[in-house]
Amino acid sequence: MFSVRLSEVSLPASERDLDNLVGWFIETLCLVRKRGETTADFGRAGPVHRLLKEYLFAQPEISWDAKMLAEELALTPASLNHHLTRLVEAGIIGFSNEGKGWRRYFLRGGSLTNAVEFFTLQCETIVKQRMTLLDTHWNRNQPSPQPKTTPSETPSLTIGIVDHRPLFSDSQESPLSQWMGDFGLLGERPGKEAHAESISVQLFEILLNRDLPLSLDEASELLDDQKPRLGRILERFRTTGMVQRVPRIDRLNVALWTAMTAQHQRRGEDWMLKKGGFQRILNTKQQSSLLSQLKIGKLKIEDVEKNMKGHSPEEQMLLLNLLGGRLPLGHQMSGYSSAEVHSEIAARIDKILRRMRRVAQLYEQEMNSD
Repeated sequence: MFSVRLSEVSLPASERDLDNLVGWFIETLCLVRKRGETTADFGRAGPVHRLLKEYLFAQPEISWDAKMLAEELALTPASLNHHLTRLVEAGIIGFSNEGKGWRRYFLRGGSLTNAVEFFTLQCETIVKQRMTLLDTHWNRNQPSPQPKTTPSETPSLTIGIVDHRPLFSDSQESPLSQWMGDFGLLGERPGKEAHAESISVQLFEILLNRDLPLSLDEASELLDDQKPRLGRILERFRTTGMVQRVPRIDRLNVALWTAMTAQHQRRGEDWMLKKGGFQRILNTKQQSSLLSQLKIGKLKIEDVEKNMKGHSPEEQMLLLNLLGGRLPLGHQMSGYSSAEVHSEIAARIDKILRRMRRVAQLYEQEMNSD
């Protein structure tokens, strides 16, 4: 069964160092779990690094006996089998049972570039097939008129890609929770989060059915859970690229009302006209209407909405910034349809795959030059 975890890693700084190139593949495919501080050799003496650099990548035309590899790497058969299984599941390595004795392992396609091409085809096919499950759960619609939002900083992509398999009859998972676990939305070791009614699954279902961004306060109220935990879950969703954090454009009027009221009490009318952005953004009529209501302490959110109706969200956000206010952030799916989410994910995965092709070419060029 194909199963891999992809991580977005910058191209190696040294393009002629074989250790760096092998280490990049290990990090990109998440073949080694990072623990503690970085070692002095940067993991180059590790069994996976040696297995790839000294054997499978070094002589791709040869198949390697598992017993011999265990002896050469000073590993127990069980430990070696664990590492080889991870590589086989990732689609980079194949094995043969021909003949007698131990399995023989080899680089697929007879070269690293060919192995990466096999890997690319499998990743793209599986993602395309499995993203169709979102269609049956998707109830999110595009708001009208659509507010233009720009996501805040985007974390590096870390996503799982696992082939489809049927659920066991006694499984506590649902098709959606299994799907989430395979794509990495439930973390590396989901445990009880993989259950059909877990908090993570419920939170994801809310995002699939919600048109407007979801704030932590709203999530906490809907699910009756602590905000720190929900925040960690949402950040884990963001690393898969399926969820993004965006400004709450729908709360612009509330944020502007809060900022206007606070600054008028603190700094007065003259400051709001000159440094607060009133003269820069608003016309004379709008300035007069808002300031007159502020002066008697009766400004309402509806008054702000009425006077800001002719201004774009960008202009309103600029005014909020000049007033020293802050627009709250919320989380939403990274598209208004399942097709848009698939397109976003596919584009980011393709970026990783293009880097893999480049590193494979660099590795083979360096090997040939040596």
